[in-house]
Amino acid sequence: MENLIDRVKNIIVTPKTEWLKIDAENSPHVKVCTTYVALLALIPAVASLIGYWLIGSHGVHIFKWGLYHAVLQYLLMVGGTYVTAYVIDALAPNYGAQKSLDKAYSLVAYAYTPTMVGGIFYLIPALSSLASIAALYSLYLLYIGLQPMMKQPADKTTSYFVVSLLVFLVAFVVVSLVLGAILGLLLIGSASAYSFF
Repeated sequence: MENLIDRVKNIIVTPKTEWLKIDAENSPHVKVCTTYVALLALIPAVASLIGYWLIGSHGVHIFKWGLYHAVLQYLLMVGGTYVTAYVIDALAPNYGAQKSLDKAYSLVAYAYTPTMVGGIFYLIPALSSLASIAALYSLYLLYIGLQPMMKQPADKTTSYFVVSLLVFLVAFVVVSLVLGAILGLLLIGSASAYSFF
């Protein structure tokens, strides 16, 4: 747990130094997922459940909405790291970058740290928009982590980042709509359950 806390603190406070350490670790994507992402993704999920149900309102119907948002948050966070990593890895040859799913996954997983930690704001529904500010910092971490992790030429970093981001956003919208509809049917019993957005 201490290593997890140190990594969270270091990637947020001293990201340029931390990216060099992460690059040297060469961790397999499954290990990063199970020991880092799967744990931190619980923050927005549990905060959503508590925020919707216990703090926002009470009742069985509200509990179902809270559970819906919690499960959706968790699946999108864990699944989103893989989707983004696959996109970055698939685009790597187009930008002279090193093709490695493990490196791409580590890049995305650690860049998502502020988004996952910022999910604590879902505890209080009125403050949930602050989670978006944390997500903006995640984009910055992703941008500055591309070169040390994927080894593309520095002059291609911006275009690599922008194209990766655009492809990811399209995939994310599609996946969130599909997951939202499926979870809505399973947890709420309504095909009109709204999505993550």
